[in-house]
Amino acid sequence: MATISKRRREVSEGYSRLEVHTAEEAVKLLKAGANAKFDETVDLAIKLNIDTKQADQLVRGSFSLPNGTGKSVRVIAFAEGDMAEKAKANGAVEVGGADLVEKIMKGWMEFDIAICHPSMMRFVGKLGKVLGPKGLMPSPKSGTVTDKVETAVSEFCAGKIEFRNDKEGNVHLVVGKASFEDSKLVENVKAAIAHIKSLRPAAVKGDFVTGVTVSSTMGLGYRVAV
Repeated sequence: MATISKRRREVSEGYSRLEVHTAEEAVKLLKAGANAKFDETVDLAIKLNIDTKQADQLVRGSFSLPNGTGKSVRVIAFAEGDMAEKAKANGAVEVGGADLVEKIMKGWMEFDIAICHPSMMRFVGKLGKVLGPKGLMPSPKSGTVTDKVETAVSEFCAGKIEFRNDKEGNVHLVVGKASFEDSKLVENVKAAIAHIKSLRPAAVKGDFVTGVTVSSTMGLGYRVAV
């Protein structure tokens, strides 16, 4: 039987998943319980009042957190010539056109974000069934299909995050690491919530954001006031 650490027991005492906290309180509680032997990732889950079957209510995009995510992100770029060289110089781990598409078709998936120049979509389109289910298909809505490839590569390498709602209407975002200073985590949490709220679809009636929870990889989830 797995044992529960003394610190985890202390953190769990009096815990209620229904209690709502300020962002500052939630971060402090989260960090107190982040006692794994690695630097835990901090995740934000935002519940939205949207009908995911309606295209005009879907929420998707990209956003640069004030203090980054603390995670190393592997970015590739579908580009050629001088643009490919600039993407490589700005941090892309792999660049190419039809050749890179072929490499992925054969099973290579060692990347987290794919940036694509519009001219490359004639090659990249065939990857829809491969990348789509994994949430890796480049899209103009998420800022990953752009004519400013080198800028996008640089931004995503620096911590820009891509997000999309799931079929239940939740948006999940990585907002930092447990080792971050409290103030930096709080700033990231507040900025992420504000950004999602700014994307409210016109068709949504009533409250748009109906719940927010912040948690660490191995820790408890704390509800955050919105």
